[in-house]
Amino acid sequence: MVLGTTSGAGKSWLATALCRWYARRGLKVAPFKAQNMSNNARVVPGPGGGVGEIGSAQYFQALAAGVVPDVRMNPVLLKPERDTASQVIVLGQVRPDLMAVPWRSRSEQLWPPARQALHELLDSHDVVVIEGAGSPAEINLHASDYVNMRTALAARAACLLVTDIDRGGAFAHLYGTHALLPAEERALIRGFVLNRFRGDAALLAPGPQQLQALTGVPTVAVLPMWREHGLPEEDGLYDEAPRGEGIHVAVVAYPRISNLDEFQPLRRLPGVRLSWARTPAQLAGADWIVLPGSKHTSGDLAWLRSQGLDEPIRRHAALGRPLLGVCGGLQLLGRALHDPHGVDGSGPGLDLLPLETTFDTEKLLRPGRVRFEGLAAPWATLSGVGCEGYEIRHGRTCAVGEAAVALRNADGEAIGWQRGHVLGLYAHGLFESPAVLQALFGATVPALDAVFEGMADFVERHFEAGVLEGLLEAH
Repeated sequence: MVLGTTSGAGKSWLATALCRWYARRGLKVAPFKAQNMSNNARVVPGPGGGVGEIGSAQYFQALAAGVVPDVRMNPVLLKPERDTASQVIVLGQVRPDLMAVPWRSRSEQLWPPARQALHELLDSHDVVVIEGAGSPAEINLHASDYVNMRTALAARAACLLVTDIDRGGAFAHLYGTHALLPAEERALIRGFVLNRFRGDAALLAPGPQQLQALTGVPTVAVLPMWREHGLPEEDGLYDEAPRGEGIHVAVVAYPRISNLDEFQPLRRLPGVRLSWARTPAQLAGADWIVLPGSKHTSGDLAWLRSQGLDEPIRRHAALGRPLLGVCGGLQLLGRALHDPHGVDGSGPGLDLLPLETTFDTEKLLRPGRVRFEGLAAPWATLSGVGCEGYEIRHGRTCAVGEAAVALRNADGEAIGWQRGHVLGLYAHGLFESPAVLQALFGATVPALDAVFEGMADFVERHFEAGVLEGLLEAH
């Protein structure tokens, strides 16, 4: 199990690397995270031949492990809609009845299905690589926290505790986290990991030795800073300044942005400069503007207008520059949002595509092959291109004016429309397709499998010899 001293310490990344490291030794590996809070989700197989949602991190971990992702790998997913409310998804399906249940009471209801999913994976795999959440030492939440040490105890997991040394205070974070855990839980911690270290590792001495004297736990790895590993970030945005030269693609980063991980390939693509925009100034000079997915379309539309971003987006379209909306972004581009069931919110859209969206209580989840129709410039190079994609949405959209169908799913349903330079698509994941990248930019990025191999090589170089094998025998 990979625990962290804080959110963003590197748990997801390290768990993914370990999934591939163990899998390439011929072991049958599965990832697991009892509960994830993220608006980045993927559509995967569920029970009874159906489909459901899991967090993107566990999706990528399953691919790294070489197994088919399924809903048991992330049995509980919370998708924030507002600062004080999240959609609750259990074993891939929305559970509206749990949204109003108080936090501590809800945790007690969520732990049984999570525990069952954990034991099913343990029974059917050689290794389960478990990811924690936040910190296991949030003592105000400890009694109701089933994602960290309750899961660790249930699995009798050998635990690594990772910290981000680049933030500063790493030794205090490790010592304090260890000290705040009850003795039974401290006994599961087998090693400390210092992540994102810059400089000469010899300068860390005598810190690791003193820490081991205080806790009895060795520092088993010092992982250097590595920004270009290629794995999409699970949460947060890439806030560093855009790098490189070429086509400037600005993605509008509204508060409830979803599935932002699907834009990771653009960050690595030669000839593309990716940035995230929250202000009109950050849109200035963009060659493309992208309106990404949203977990709360009407709320993000209100935010977009309050920030004064609507007019720069309109001017961009009026100047004949490419404007793309994906899922919630497509809905924003339309004329109106209708919400008869109180799912999201009603109101006028940006009116850049002749579309209207009505929100349904039932969420549509659909993976599968999609194909572009005959498109006009500047999107004409996509004409006839097919690729894998996925749909996650409450919205049902129809054209109410002149717009060309741009994309169809495997059932032949229209899920994308074009008018002039404005393109709206319901399919997520298109920038992860080499065919789409080649058509739009004339270049591709390394395949995910190469990314996973590089990550496994990285941990093999930087962990103490024998540590990773020893974790399988530690309990």
